[in-house]
Amino acid sequence: MSSTTLRRALVRSLRRPPWSAGAWRDTRFIAAGIPLAAPVWLAVTDSTLLFPVLAVLLLCTRWLTGVQRGRLRALCGVEVPPPGGSATLRLGRLRFGLAWRQIAYHLLVGPVLAVGALAAVYLWGVALVLTTLYAWVWLLPREVGLRTELAGLDVLLTVIGVLVLAVTPWLTTLTAWLEVRAARLLLGPNRAEQLEQRVEEIAESRAGLVDAVDAERRRIERDLHDGAQQRLTSLAMNLGLARRTLKDCPPDAMQVIVAAHEEAQAAIDELRDLVRGLHPAVLEDRGLDAALSGIAARAPLPVRLDVDLSDRIAPTVEAVAYFTVSEALTNVAKHARAQQVDVSVRTAGGLLRLVISDDGVGGADPSRGTGLTGLRKRAASVDGTLSVLSPLGGPTTITVELPCVL
Repeated sequence: MSSTTLRRALVRSLRRPPWSAGAWRDTRFIAAGIPLAAPVWLAVTDSTLLFPVLAVLLLCTRWLTGVQRGRLRALCGVEVPPPGGSATLRLGRLRFGLAWRQIAYHLLVGPVLAVGALAAVYLWGVALVLTTLYAWVWLLPREVGLRTELAGLDVLLTVIGVLVLAVTPWLTTLTAWLEVRAARLLLGPNRAEQLEQRVEEIAESRAGLVDAVDAERRRIERDLHDGAQQRLTSLAMNLGLARRTLKDCPPDAMQVIVAAHEEAQAAIDELRDLVRGLHPAVLEDRGLDAALSGIAARAPLPVRLDVDLSDRIAPTVEAVAYFTVSEALTNVAKHARAQQVDVSVRTAGGLLRLVISDDGVGGADPSRGTGLTGLRKRAASVDGTLSVLSPLGGPTTITVELPCVL
């Protein structure tokens, strides 16, 4: 809830009648906070209790914050976000930030607001007594001295009670609004901490999205491999069998069978490449080393591959590394006019480091919209980085660093 929303709620609350449910709700809310400030009041009145109270506040800050958050939620319907890990206190060294703001609330702001709450509750009692004073005095026997003493004042005191009854809900609402505002500022995360939490949530959401996309690619790969590819293979086998056995078939019909058989074989090859491009089965079955060896073997130019994997690698990161190397080799074959490519894959310090270098003509520039832009985006999808060193005349070196675990 923003400050503007809180101010609007305050204005609406001040306009409601004193007997409304909202006024009694605010009264219950602020009255429940009075006992929580009692230890601080005792410490103020008795200096011997100052240090014990401070020690209790330091040790029980998180618990007291939880109690206040529960009071706000149960009695006022306001949800204050819970403190993050930065609210933990360390012995010997108190951390600035959320913990200090919590201590300031429990030690200073809370007790001051509790004084206002106590005044509001007291005024409710005064208003109740004064507004009913005329009736009680009228019911007293005439010989009672109190009736004689209040004669002539009962009407005036009743009017004062009505005025107090009209003003007290405003004070109650204002005190409740101040408590909510102070709790949001001091017991919840500030703007920077909210942004930090939001960034963490976005990072988790992105990681989940990347995993979901990778899982969907795996599913499509399995469906194509086990479904369409198997049917095309069966069709090609049948056409090949017909091509070999139907010797007495008319030439025109045989030509059709031969063409259909060749088209089926070409479709199988294209589908196999498509399946491999979605998610190679060897990557899941035998790991990144074997999958990269397959890429190097199929490359149109010599590739020297050096793989040393010691740390565990997340499957999504393995897929990113595989496609990064595959696309980089494709770019080298198309544009670099290189004679040889060196690919080094290492894990160290929780990072997977890929170094792809060629002896081509160089001049690769990611800003010109080449395939390097796609490589950089692919690495960034898992919080990785990509750098390119490609002077004119070569050589070109692409360095990719990916986190081993998301």
